[in-house]
Amino acid sequence: MSREKIILGIDPGTTIMGFGLIKVVSKKMEFMQLNELMLKKYDDHYLKLKFIFERTVELIDTYHPDEIAIEAPFFGKNVQSMLKLGRAQGVAMAAGLSRQVPITEYAPKKIKMAITGNGNASKEQVAKMLQSMLGLKELPKNLDSMDGLAAAVCHFYNEGRVEIGKSYSGWSAFVKQNEGRVKK
Repeated sequence: MSREKIILGIDPGTTIMGFGLIKVVSKKMEFMQLNELMLKKYDDHYLKLKFIFERTVELIDTYHPDEIAIEAPFFGKNVQSMLKLGRAQGVAMAAGLSRQVPITEYAPKKIKMAITGNGNASKEQVAKMLQSMLGLKELPKNLDSMDGLAAAVCHFYNEGRVEIGKSYSGWSAFVKQNEGRVKK
């Protein structure tokens, strides 16, 4: 008997949060949905984080994903941007953990490699490959939703591999794997 599984992929951001959902049936993936949470119009960073949390919980409550794949922040030169991106990722992770959904992080290069075979592929190359793989009729205007979808597809391809990034099944697992980051 084949088990159906839903994977939610998230590309966290404080300007646009992209997300995509795939369904896995009999080891084959099917496209479900992709979309974006537009946050540009809000000036308050904390309000943006609230919306990221609420939208992620809403997606979980609506689609009941079995797992979440999230793009890890890349290392940039602007410390403030990195901090904001890390907060966005943390809030999305907290939403998943609040609903007991296992989360796996993937580096941007690992996601690009899984989709295109090239860790340095452009956003456009990743989007075109996903369009071809999943039979999407057209690409969205902003490609952030495709980045979220790419995280989900990357997770599908890496399933069953021993080393697939950091994975957390709940708060206690997060704390156990990050003891050096937790104040006691």
